[in-house]
Amino acid sequence: MRIKNIYIHDWLELKPYSNQVATDTYYLRLSNEVKNAIVNNKNKFILQVYLNENELNILSCFLTSYFEDIISETNIWNSFIKAHKRLYKKQLPFYILDEYYENEINPQDIIFLIWYFINTIQQEKFIAPYNDFLIEIGNTIFDIFDNSWAYAPENTYLKSFYQIDKDEKDFYVARKIIDTVLFNTYLFYPDTYLKLKEQQLEIIENSKDDEDLMMFMNENRDKNLHNIHTRLLSFKGKEWVSEIIDNKQLSKDYLEISHKIQGFFLYKGQDNDNIFIEHIASSKEFNLTKKSFDYSNTLKELDTILFLGIVKWKNEWWFSGVFFQHPYNTDLIIDEKNSLESLSSVNFLDHDKKETLDILKNQLSAFKDINNGSQIAFLHSEQIEQFVNDYIEFYNKTLKLTKKEINAIKQRTNENSCFGLNNSNFSDISETGLVFFNPKAGLEVAMAINSAFPLQSNPFFKKEESEEQLLHLLMDKSLSTELVMFCIDNCKNKLLFFKQGVGKKYLEDIDFLLRFWKLDDYYTLPRITYTSKKN
Repeated sequence: MRIKNIYIHDWLELKPYSNQVATDTYYLRLSNEVKNAIVNNKNKFILQVYLNENELNILSCFLTSYFEDIISETNIWNSFIKAHKRLYKKQLPFYILDEYYENEINPQDIIFLIWYFINTIQQEKFIAPYNDFLIEIGNTIFDIFDNSWAYAPENTYLKSFYQIDKDEKDFYVARKIIDTVLFNTYLFYPDTYLKLKEQQLEIIENSKDDEDLMMFMNENRDKNLHNIHTRLLSFKGKEWVSEIIDNKQLSKDYLEISHKIQGFFLYKGQDNDNIFIEHIASSKEFNLTKKSFDYSNTLKELDTILFLGIVKWKNEWWFSGVFFQHPYNTDLIIDEKNSLESLSSVNFLDHDKKETLDILKNQLSAFKDINNGSQIAFLHSEQIEQFVNDYIEFYNKTLKLTKKEINAIKQRTNENSCFGLNNSNFSDISETGLVFFNPKAGLEVAMAINSAFPLQSNPFFKKEESEEQLLHLLMDKSLSTELVMFCIDNCKNKLLFFKQGVGKKYLEDIDFLLRFWKLDDYYTLPRITYTSKKN
């Protein structure tokens, strides 16, 4: 049976440029050699269970792009190795690294990349990293690359896309590299690029006849650029760029790019350098640099309502995303000032971590006071809502608030409940559930995972359901990292899964795996909203 060739358009799919350069011919030929090795391997049928013909082509280009990356010193793969080593004191998870050579190709790299590609491009079934077929195919492909090591050409053009002038001050130049890393770089092709592509197709399908289609597309891309986390290490784009570029000060500047604030603002005037705006929900004032905003001549009337996104870069606020304006509208102003979601978008500006942790510490103490000293409660489903309400009432009493303040808290809780307590029928999901006090976030309700916790206080543990519910706990994005670690810290010696086989091995790299599984939700954020102050 004749093997279908990979063509140049497949290869360029993983590149930050669209027109072929001289070295692409060499690496395209190598990609076809890699594909031939995979298809002729006795274990090819295993890969074909998870990958279709096109995905097999992309995998071949993906692995060859790793080789090109090392040869061309673009520093993509080596940035991952460096970051992993900083976090975990070793270059890679899962594999024996007695013979591992940094800045060179390694069979462990290729085995890991095949594992990562399969588990990222499809999520119907999780493939363990220790499968023999991964190791055999990885070693075969390593031999191909090893034989090509002395002759492979550098792609200097590719390297230029990941470089920036050390004195660069323009946020849009800096942002372009984040965009390139997340959406036009081989390492994140099966992850952030395909996720963006899927979202774009959905937007086109839902808004194909809308004259604002391109605005929706651009805003979605900008939102992802600032917010999305990669499966590898759960890093944001700015963190990857900070790793990749070779300049300490610029690396620091990238890490200090602020969260994006998107929402409604009031126009308060302008001078030669800045536009003065006020965030409606919080009344916080911002100076938006005119270097980033081409529409200042359209702003005429004070208190015009503006919808836009802003990001802080090198101590200046830059426009990022989409922009439109409305005349002053009292109803919209009232809605925004009563929106905890809008208010919480600026929390990071003036509330330090210690203040938040102190509040959570007091809330945890109150939770333990009503729950026999434990931070987790196992309950029948119909008991959960009452338990949570009793806790909130108990905690409010410890604050010695006035009736008016308590009523305001109750209203905010009802309108912004993290768990939809007033609208959920937990019994429809499972007969039992748990309430966990997450020390980094607050109350967390989880259903259908009680059998992951063989604790004396848990009357609902069923041994026969344990492994299935434990895997659900580990891999489900909606279940927090802290809940997983509570389970591991308190239950691993009682769970058979963690005592033998693949589960025992997972424990050695559990933080890496949680970042991989939880993605954007690996980092738990406090569910506390403050009343913001003016600058």
